[in-house]
Amino acid sequence: MKAEAMPAQYAPVQDAPAPGGSHPAAAVHDGGAKRKQILDGARAVFLNDGFDGASMNDIARVAGVSKGTLYVYFDSKEVLFEALIREDRQQQAEQLVPTIEPRDAREFLGFYGRRLLELMTRPEMLAQVRLVIAATTKFPRIGRAFYEAGPCHGRRFLAGRLSKLVESGELAIDNTEFAAQQFAELCKAGLFTRALLCADVMIRPEEIDVRVDAAVEIFMRAYGRRG
Repeated sequence: MKAEAMPAQYAPVQDAPAPGGSHPAAAVHDGGAKRKQILDGARAVFLNDGFDGASMNDIARVAGVSKGTLYVYFDSKEVLFEALIREDRQQQAEQLVPTIEPRDAREFLGFYGRRLLELMTRPEMLAQVRLVIAATTKFPRIGRAFYEAGPCHGRRFLAGRLSKLVESGELAIDNTEFAAQQFAELCKAGLFTRALLCADVMIRPEEIDVRVDAAVEIFMRAYGRRG
């Protein structure tokens, strides 16, 4: 993307002048607002131009910050993209957390499975996964960051909730982390792969319902309390 032609979908956020005008490092004390501003701009550039097509110049311009400010926070495009991945996956994990502790296994698993698939099949989520896949061969730490902040974090969270259901007698599971991974894979059951590879296909809510209902039934047959 050339400097003189900014696409209309890029809506720059105006950069507040750093104290002293030439010392952007002072912005690190702004409570994270500047960092979020940069990440929001970076997200727009990466999704529009891809990882290889994005440049730090473009990101600084779209984020509405100086290039000096950008490099205070992130010393390379790879580090910035990794931070963006971790930030987005953390926000996704927070959206998956139910507000109440699980008491009924079927009810909890149905809620969790539907929420998981709804988030995973959102266009912006799928676009980021495609970006990660394209970049990870050249930059393995990007793929690792996505894996650790996404699937691994989600598995640990779900395992914790399953452990509570084991304690209450709702489930009988020896290895809750392994069972958590099994449940996530049962829910996806080809749906996520189709959504990822067929960009012109929209996943319907009823398709999610069918996958999750089947996943819950299979999971409960394997791990539901006996008698």
